[in-house]
Amino acid sequence: MSARHRPTMLIVDDDSSSSGLLREVFQHEGYEVAVTDRGEAALRLASSRPFDVVLSDVRLPDLDGIEVLRRLRPILPDAVVVMITGFATVETAMRALQEGAFDYLQKPFTVEEVRQTVDRAMEQKRHRAPTTSTPPGGAPAGAGPMPAPREPRRPIVGKSPAMVELIKVVARVADSKSSVLIVGERGTGKNLIARAIHDGSPRAEGPYVTVDVGSLSEEVLEAELFGHEKVTYARKLTPRASLFIMADRGTLCFGHVDRLPASAQAGLLRVLEERLVRPFGSQEGVPVDVRTIAGTDEDLEVLVREGVFLEELYRRLSVVTLRVPPLRERAADVPLLAEHFLRQFAEQAGRPLGFSEPALAALTAYSWPGNVRELESVVERVVAIAPGSTVEERDLPDVILVQAHTGERGRPPAPRPTLEDTVRTYVLQILAESGGNKTAAARVLGVPRRTLYRMLERYAADRQRGRSRRPRGRTAPSG
Repeated sequence: MSARHRPTMLIVDDDSSSSGLLREVFQHEGYEVAVTDRGEAALRLASSRPFDVVLSDVRLPDLDGIEVLRRLRPILPDAVVVMITGFATVETAMRALQEGAFDYLQKPFTVEEVRQTVDRAMEQKRHRAPTTSTPPGGAPAGAGPMPAPREPRRPIVGKSPAMVELIKVVARVADSKSSVLIVGERGTGKNLIARAIHDGSPRAEGPYVTVDVGSLSEEVLEAELFGHEKVTYARKLTPRASLFIMADRGTLCFGHVDRLPASAQAGLLRVLEERLVRPFGSQEGVPVDVRTIAGTDEDLEVLVREGVFLEELYRRLSVVTLRVPPLRERAADVPLLAEHFLRQFAEQAGRPLGFSEPALAALTAYSWPGNVRELESVVERVVAIAPGSTVEERDLPDVILVQAHTGERGRPPAPRPTLEDTVRTYVLQILAESGGNKTAAARVLGVPRRTLYRMLERYAADRQRGRSRRPRGRTAPSG
């Protein structure tokens, strides 16, 4: 490779071992590498010579890494920038990607991870037209920083691979117009993910409207969603605006979307297809521009196969599907979250508090069936009862201590299925394998088609009764 075409790289990191390793790796790859441990020095270097790639830590001694990125854009509009961090947050990832970063890497990383990321960045650079007035990220050169999303009550942080990847996807999807389905167990923070998507989107200044499907009756839900223009004595509903109209040019967020009754599903699908909402009592459709985010702790594909949820509506709502991992799958994040909650509640209580190492180890070993919400409650409790300035292991609930000292993780085994459950599962499996063709399914099952119809009707009725008995939440989306 000639010197004329030798690619250039700027590494900005105050961790000398990390920057030294990266310098050695990319010099071997043929790059001309410059290294600094200060943001201001990086800006001076960038002003004196061009760079193809910039690798920058988020936390620097003198400047915030995102501020360095913002100020680099007008200086090096055609450089690709990769941010590096000790742990990821949705807010930082979103700001980095909005300011034009190519990617967001988590420490500790492998050499191969960095190499592959830089290779992809350089490939994108080769296929990208040179930047003139608009650098990566979409804002004019020299423009001020985009407003950071509002800080949620519970943090969305992570250093576990699953959470870091989710955070990066959330940051990217926020800028799109696509509808999003957020799937995860209760307490994982689906409502925070939904709000972060809205706050990081071009619709951030527009309304953010939520509806908890599980907390409303079918009649009230339809009136809320589609609106009512006049009082009808049969239904006794007063005039009200549609939630779609209230959310125009913003985001409408559905919690427990799996509990949508059939009539509301059809109406919702019609609004999404036509981009018009027709309030009850009105012949005129009102145009609406609304992005939808839906949350569920159920598997909607199963509900589609059971005939409980409209397949086309599922496709409309799940253009992008995000799975929020349960806390037991990301134990590395427990100390980060626990320390955050401890600072929050200790500040409210007006007393300095810290965790002992055994206490943090016990919290990390616990399986957290209630997820982040349970962790928050546990920390609030120990702040109230801990007698000293340090939260000790003995201050934790017994259920956490038992699991910590027995080494048993996870939930208790599920109860054995009944014969009826087994038959139901088999029938629905055969129906799915038959592509929904009831005649073919009945032939495989060896039962009359009329018998299969009766079975499916009973399963749907059982499902509806089971859903109506669930406890109804208050937030949207669920979680």
